[in-house]
Amino acid sequence: MITAEVRRLTSSPMAMIALFALMCVPILYGGLYLWANQDPYARLDRVPAAIVVEDTGASVDGAQRDYGQEVAQELVDDGRFDWHIVDTADATTGVDGATYDFSVTFPSDFSASLASASTEDPHQAQVVLTTNDTNAYLASSIGEQAAEAIRVSIVQKVNEEAANQFLLGLSDIRGQLVEAAEGATQLVDGSDDAEAGSQQLAEGTSTLSDGATTLAGATDDLAAGARTLADANDALADGAKALAEANQKLSNGASTLADGIQKVADGNTLLATKADDAAAKADAAVAELPQARQAIADELAAQGLTQVQIDKVLSAIDPLGAKIKDGNAQVQALAVQVDQLATGAREAAAGSEQLRDGASTAADGSSTLSDGAAKAAAGSATLSDGASDTADGASSLSSGASDAADGATDLAAGIVTLHDGTATLRDGLQDGVTQIPDSSTELRANQAETIADPVGLENSSVTTAGNYGAGLAPFFISLAAWIGIYALFLIVRPVSRRAITALHSPLRITAAGWLTPGLLGAAQMIGLFVIVSGVLGFDVANPLATYGLMALASLTFAAMILALNVWLGSVGQFLGLVLMVVQLVTAGGTFPWQTLPGPLAALHHVLPMSFAVDGMRQTMYGGSATTAWGDAGVLGIWLIASLAIAAIGVVRMTHQRTLRDLQPSLIG
Repeated sequence: MITAEVRRLTSSPMAMIALFALMCVPILYGGLYLWANQDPYARLDRVPAAIVVEDTGASVDGAQRDYGQEVAQELVDDGRFDWHIVDTADATTGVDGATYDFSVTFPSDFSASLASASTEDPHQAQVVLTTNDTNAYLASSIGEQAAEAIRVSIVQKVNEEAANQFLLGLSDIRGQLVEAAEGATQLVDGSDDAEAGSQQLAEGTSTLSDGATTLAGATDDLAAGARTLADANDALADGAKALAEANQKLSNGASTLADGIQKVADGNTLLATKADDAAAKADAAVAELPQARQAIADELAAQGLTQVQIDKVLSAIDPLGAKIKDGNAQVQALAVQVDQLATGAREAAAGSEQLRDGASTAADGSSTLSDGAAKAAAGSATLSDGASDTADGASSLSSGASDAADGATDLAAGIVTLHDGTATLRDGLQDGVTQIPDSSTELRANQAETIADPVGLENSSVTTAGNYGAGLAPFFISLAAWIGIYALFLIVRPVSRRAITALHSPLRITAAGWLTPGLLGAAQMIGLFVIVSGVLGFDVANPLATYGLMALASLTFAAMILALNVWLGSVGQFLGLVLMVVQLVTAGGTFPWQTLPGPLAALHHVLPMSFAVDGMRQTMYGGSATTAWGDAGVLGIWLIASLAIAAIGVVRMTHQRTLRDLQPSLIG
């Protein structure tokens, strides 16, 4: 029966031409379509696209930048598309008239918007994509992808520049922190010296306070002695006056007077010695005042006080020095007077000796003694007043020196606090320096590049098709197999009516009706496999398994269309076309089957073309052999089920006739 059918198909030249033409249908369909879509993404540089640069530029960090022109030139140099830099009018006309598939426009404020991130009015820069679906919907989609790639590239470029500026600023801050830390170290060293100087100042003012206290005590003693001397001189004056009135009594008490005058001379000598000591101490204290004043000024300057602040402090101390100098002058004058008094007392003692030696001359000298005693009384009164003033000045000096000592102590404590604060500042600055890493120009450039594009995509494919055409090949091979079988059934008789009439075995009739188009379909798959793997050069990981699935799919499709023809005749042939369309949209050959509507997604898991596509993907791309065997198993189930249904139909035809069996078929 197979041989008879083949002889019928090759009985005439026209029959042979028809058979050859139908045999070439899957080769032409699958081969041409896959050739046309072999690798379209590798030929995007033929797609014409327009670039419009309206950008007027902007000032960025003092330099004029024209980001729109820069990006446009990068796109042209990249060459991914056939870019043309044109004006707005040409771009509009070109996209409308299909001269350009799409256009990209950089508006006039493009650079200014990119630079606005560092201003008080940050806003996004816009890139305008103009498409025209009448030019090609996929071209518009590709244009959208290109625009998104441009946006990402611009973002990366701007982020890299911004990160570079930030890192450069951070490096400058680190350098300034290093300088500040060095300055803080110098400040700590200076505060150490200031602390030592303040301790010396405190010790010096303490010594000054002690000396001033001693001086105050000495001047108190001097004042007391001066008051005693004044009282004695008053008594001396009274005695001298009485002596003048009573010369006789002087003669009788000359010896006693001589002894008393000698004691007065000794007391005056002692008083003169104490006055000289007090004057020497006062001179020493006055001599130390300029050095102490200069030491205070130097210490204040070392603490960082300005000259104005130093002058204010010195102006508060200077009145105390003036009082000390005044007191010293009074002490010196008093010492001179005390010396004079001591000299007079010694002269009085000498006179008393003469009085004792010559009482006869006492009357003549009593008048002189009275005058001298009066002068001594007046001088002793002056000495008493000066000594009192000196005591007051020494007391003021002691109080001021004590205040100065307290201030010096407070100053020393403040400098210690200053030292601790500067040390804390130094440590903080040094910690800040260690927390900001040092960097070079090359390192900052690498860091900025990483910040701008921190994530890279590493494509680790379990399997790979290679290119777009190879990705579509399993789908179009399966579709071509169905179309090839469908076309063969236009000239191949599903079953031999002569064999049915002769009551041959239904199984043999079914096998013959299936094998004739099935074997021819397997031959079609040989030609299509040669086109796919040889002419188009698609990589096939497992050639034998791939062709085996192609042949199995062709045999399965032959059994299905046979069953439709056996049961429904011309209607079944038409339903074969409908079934092809349904499988075309449910096989998941282009988009993932998960994107299908619910009812169609359900059919994906049932219809055989889905499993043919999936099985050939496994064998062509080097996928799972287990999955491929499972897909082949499903095709085998469809094959057996279709042959069984066809055989049942043939059995029915051998036992009874229907009106449809008696009418000629519209096909074949």
